[in-house]
Parts: sequence; structure tokens; C-alpha cells
Amino acid sequence: MKVGMIGLGKMGGNMATRLRRKGHEVVGFDPHNDAADVSSLPELVERLGDQPRVAWAMVPAGDPTESVIAELGDLLATGDVVVDGGNSNWRDSVRRGEALAAKGLGFLDCGTSGGVWGLTEGYCLMVGGDAEHVAVAQPLFDALRPDDGGFVHAGSVGTGHFTKMVHNGIEYGLMQSYAEGYELLSRSGLDIDVVGALGAWRTGSVVRSWLLDLLVKALEAAPDLEGIRGYGSDSGEGRWTVQEAVERGVATPAISAALHARFVSQHDDSVAMKAVAALRQQFGGHAILAETEEAEGDQPVGEVAS
Repeated sequence: MKVGMIGLGKMGGNMATRLRRKGHEVVGFDPHNDAADVSSLPELVERLGDQPRVAWAMVPAGDPTESVIAELGDLLATGDVVVDGGNSNWRDSVRRGEALAAKGLGFLDCGTSGGVWGLTEGYCLMVGGDAEHVAVAQPLFDALRPDDGGFVHAGSVGTGHFTKMVHNGIEYGLMQSYAEGYELLSRSGLDIDVVGALGAWRTGSVVRSWLLDLLVKALEAAPDLEGIRGYGSDSGEGRWTVQEAVERGVATPAISAALHARFVSQHDDSVAMKAVAALRQQFGGHAILAETEEAEGDQPVGEVAS
């Protein structure tokens, strides 16, 4: 099928490539990327041709997403579908879905995980919206996800981004645990082969995971994590997870502690946060700040997805 991809950065660009490899036609738009096929959203909508048309936004959360979806709402027609694959707040997604529904448009909030590895490994997709609109975009979801699993129609509009929010909160806790374990091993004073120990955990151990694989990969590339600043930004989802848990009276001590550790790291460089920073670079391509660089511009929201 044909799809318009708005945003051709680390996530959107790779997703467009994967879709093309699976036989779909992608019309890409990104004013900051020379790989764009069109120079404006009106041109993108025109190029999509027959209805129902699908326009997929992969732009930073907040104002950029708000602007893109509002403009698409004025350009598309009844029966067309808008997909937000970024890391939007689920409450914003509910509001946007209602606004588009009033115009006869479908809206799907698609929490997307996979980072820079999604191109080859496939993406995990958590989708909220009406079943009829999911069906329209299903061929795209099938092309983007791994061959086995990696997709859920979580429920109504908003549930996709709520599910991705919780996913990212768990990610915070997992990364923090691995990072703290790494620091304890490296500062044991027992001359432990730390990379070897972590590598051994990758097979047979109950704590084996893809994140552990990536931590070992990061340490093999930069022993002792030289040149990596122990600074962990919070991109919004971890904070939102804790806020939603508080509202519902759900105890999330591990996720909360991991979020607070990132807050501390923004003022006090730490060994554990070097490991977290290295992990974020491995799976999401996030910039690693060197010891001498400033952290300005690392905002609490705005990452597309991971």
C-alpha cells in the first residue's frame, strides 16, 4: 500500500526504508532531510492518491506533533487515517483522536519501540484506535513488526501511547538495575573481569536480555566507558509513568527510583549513568555527551521514539 511518512530521522527514516523493502510505497516528508520526496504536507497528501489515505507522523512529541496532526486534519478527507508513532502523551492522543473523529478521520496512536535496530530486527508496535482504522493500516504494521509477535491492538485511542509509556518506564528501571550492577562490579576492588561477567549473564542467566547484550556491546566498544558523560536525560515517558501511577495509587518504586537517579545525574556525574548513557546510545542512537560537553538542549520531552 501507499503511506505518507512525516519525519525521516533516526526512527522515521529507518521505518520508511523497512516499509519500502517490504514492497510498500512511501512518500516521505521532512523539511530537514534531503531524503524527502515532497516539500510540503499538501504535496504529500496529493501524492497519496486514492482513499483511504494513511499519513504516519514520526516527529518529536509536543508542538511538532500537534502542528503536523492539525494540518493533516485540514488536508485529509473522511475515511483517511492519521498514525502518530512518536512518544506523545496519551492524554494528548485522546484529545487529538476526538478532534480528528469530528472531521470524519481515523486516528491511531502507535507506541513504537525498536530504536536504530528496528530496521533489521523489526519494531514493537502498541496501537490504540478503532478496529476499522487499525485494519486500514494493518499491512504497514505487519511490515514493520518482527516476523513473530511485536504487535498489539491495545484498545481505544490513547491506549497505544499509554502502553508505550509504561514500556518506557520499565525500560528506565531495567537500565538502572544493569547500570548499578555494572558500577558495583567495576568498583568491587576484586579485579573482576566485568565485561566477562556481564557476558556470561547473556546465556542461561535469568537476567539475560537484549539490554544486557547492548551493555556488553557498549563496554566492548569503550572499556570503562571512557569519554561518556554520566548524564541521563529523561525524555518524558518515565516521568509520565510515575505521575500516572501516583494518580492511580499504584506503587512503582523501581521506576520512580530510576527516574530520580536520572534527575540526580543531571547535576552529578556518575559511573552508573555512564552505563545508562551508553545503553541509550546503543538502542536508540541517542547522543553521548563527552565529559567536557554541555548538556544544554537535552529536553524532558521531544524524542521521537525508542
